[in-house]
Amino acid sequence: MTKENKKNRKISFHPQISKTPTGINGLDEITGGGIPTSRPTLICGEAGCGKTLLSLEFIVRGAMEFDEPGVFMAFEEKAAELTMNAGSLGFDLEQLQKEKKLKIDYVHIDRSEIQETGEFDLDGLFIRLGYAIDSIGAKRVVLDTIENLFSSLTNEAILRAELRRLFHWLKEKGVTAIITGERGDGRSLTRQGLEEYVSDCVILLDHRVINQISTRRLRIVKYRGSEHGTNEYPFLIDQDGISVLPVTSLKLEKEVSTERVSSGIPALDKMLGGKGFFKGGSVLVSGTAGTGKTSIAACFANEICNKKNRCLYFAFEESPKQIIRNMRSINMDLQKHVDKGLLQFMASRPTLHGLEQHLVAMHKLIKVFKPQAVILDPITNLITVGSVSEVKAMLIRLIDFLQEEQITVLFTALTLNTVVTEQTDEGVSSLVDAWLLVRDIEFNGERNRGMYIMKSRGMKHSNQVREFIITDKGIDLVEVYLGPDGVLTGSAREAQKLQERTGEILRNNAMGMKDREVLRKKKVLEAKIASLQSEFESAEEELNKIYIEEELVKKVTESNRQQILQRRRDDNEQNGGKGKN
Repeated sequence: MTKENKKNRKISFHPQISKTPTGINGLDEITGGGIPTSRPTLICGEAGCGKTLLSLEFIVRGAMEFDEPGVFMAFEEKAAELTMNAGSLGFDLEQLQKEKKLKIDYVHIDRSEIQETGEFDLDGLFIRLGYAIDSIGAKRVVLDTIENLFSSLTNEAILRAELRRLFHWLKEKGVTAIITGERGDGRSLTRQGLEEYVSDCVILLDHRVINQISTRRLRIVKYRGSEHGTNEYPFLIDQDGISVLPVTSLKLEKEVSTERVSSGIPALDKMLGGKGFFKGGSVLVSGTAGTGKTSIAACFANEICNKKNRCLYFAFEESPKQIIRNMRSINMDLQKHVDKGLLQFMASRPTLHGLEQHLVAMHKLIKVFKPQAVILDPITNLITVGSVSEVKAMLIRLIDFLQEEQITVLFTALTLNTVVTEQTDEGVSSLVDAWLLVRDIEFNGERNRGMYIMKSRGMKHSNQVREFIITDKGIDLVEVYLGPDGVLTGSAREAQKLQERTGEILRNNAMGMKDREVLRKKKVLEAKIASLQSEFESAEEELNKIYIEEELVKKVTESNRQQILQRRRDDNEQNGGKGKN
């Protein structure tokens, strides 16, 4: 292929399938924009999995958010029942019908009447549905459920033909349709086993109950002409309708921040290079019961709120009032942050939902509250509703989501001397960016708390063990104190300090005495030196006296000898002179 052909291939336009957004949280992300426009979509599942609700929300969202009127043709529930059911989700179907944005048509099919006539086809349905569509200019249609429509038809050949005719009619009508169907037996998705083949998009809903915990899941089985998510996605039905969790990030391409957020404990920030955690990072605080994990988490929440940021606190063990009361005992007022709307608690027992539904609920709350920090306290309790690997998988998805949103998350984990919990701790700790360990230190007949940083990715951090103190003034970390037997804590540390202080005083006193003794000895020695100097001077003078005397004697003797010699020479000269005369 030439370069020009390659270039033309790159810029060539390929028509793609048009999609209609459902308006349902998360579903449009999974489907890449919605369900196929002007084509039928099959939603199948067992009783109670949410088929009717999903299709009803599709119609209501279309009318309210996309200005696309819709027709809801029900074969099971009457219009009044549907209106009442939708009211619990905040949807006013009566008002929508008055505004001609919605038309609910209940069709009652009586088997005895069909048997009497002897024939069955969908012509009547097409006329009725066509009238409803034309009366409000509907763009969306729901048929709920298709089994009721064909329940009286025993001839399989006719049934299949009518099914195909229904799907083709909907396509020709140009409406985006959802058809609900009941889950079939065996490997078939529907009872007839044909609907999934003639539909352009098939969504399977599932409602599982494992260990008395129910979880609803959604999977896109088929989507002609479009890419789509293929995993099972948990979804939640609450007062706001359906929320599907689309978190399935497999690529590690998230943006990271170099901005730091304080832990709320200055000494801990100092251990973390002086600035605290990375914004958007994940932090795990693990330790045994009573080591102050919740206090550390509350301290972090307090710091976030003090800076006018929002924090979302998921509590799985204590109620919000318990946490607020307990934190007051360490001089921390969380109630003021709650009153200002900066701090929101979400407290529930883990057994309230399955793991996936917990994840969906968290995802939804985070999207609504838009916090800068999230706290989960403690994640260990989640083991009661799932295995270790399931909890880990859930937390991976949560961390991925929070990293994308640049939200800092802090987990607390209880450490026990059981294999299961140890595994959980290790499994989660490998995911997080920073891991703080709080441990009991039993020494000298008392129990104290010690903290150290096991890891903190991307920053210089202390490797020392610090004593973790909780007082009525707050939380603090005491500087490392090393005694002869290692790190000392509590009263042992205070005793060692007193002992060292006493030793210093005694040592100073001894040094003073030594100095005074040295001074005295110096004076004695100086006196001795002065005395010796005098003796030396006396001896020197004595020695000099003898030397001078000897010199004088020598000089006088020499002088006398010279005088004697002179006299002799004078006498000889005189005597010589007389002899000559």
